[in-house]
Amino acid sequence: MKSNGLIVVCSAIILLLLGFSAFAPWLTSISYSEIHLQDRLQGPSFQHLLGTDELGRDIFSRMLYGGRVSFLVSVIVVSVSLVLGAILGAFSGYAGGWTEELVMRIADILLAFPGILLAIGLMAVLGPSLKNVILALAMIGWVTYARLARGVTLKLQELDFVRASQSLGASPFWILLRHIFPNMIPVLIVQASFGFAGTILAEASLSFLGLGVQPPQPSWGSMLNDGKNHLLDAPYLTIFPGLAIFVSVLAFNLLGDALRDKLDPRFLH
Repeated sequence: MKSNGLIVVCSAIILLLLGFSAFAPWLTSISYSEIHLQDRLQGPSFQHLLGTDELGRDIFSRMLYGGRVSFLVSVIVVSVSLVLGAILGAFSGYAGGWTEELVMRIADILLAFPGILLAIGLMAVLGPSLKNVILALAMIGWVTYARLARGVTLKLQELDFVRASQSLGASPFWILLRHIFPNMIPVLIVQASFGFAGTILAEASLSFLGLGVQPPQPSWGSMLNDGKNHLLDAPYLTIFPGLAIFVSVLAFNLLGDALRDKLDPRFLH
């Protein structure tokens, strides 16, 4: 991995963004919700590194804490989706029959709707909050991992080492645990890298529409929404959160491409 420059650079960018978000309380002493109307719409300065918004709140502080929301949502959603999707996909693919049909038909129904529109519909029912954003995105996100895990399982169970375990009387649970899941990990890691990028973008979209985290909690998407009315007089209000989303999504996507080249098991082609 260290010999691949793209993996190193993308990993460094992601770790840097994570570090800024994780150590936000130590990197700034200004509260993200602290209002100073006399300092509204000030450009970047030594006092406010990235300027202030229309309520005089510090953009740098809000960027750091907004990153916390984006990465927290992406980590939880991807983790839940990956575990749930891998289990359902592997068990349904190995068991076959009505179990496979049931899981895959549910997945097909969810895939019939555009993901962001389904998330908006769920948020309209559940109500806007951080917890409901995570729940809505996880309810949609597991489908991709389930279909991928099922496909890998169908290929793996035809290989000699799995058939040998079956002939020796190994239980389905043991075969899944010992042979299927370990060989599925590289493919799931690659998909998870793309999943992080998609989740960050989805959370930002929901927050931009006012369906994500609610004020005064900042989010990169809500910051874009707050700054859209000041594109001419204070463009930095949208430039900085937009760059944060762009760099994060690009880094995860490029990391996924590089990991796919390194981890994609040759025998599945």
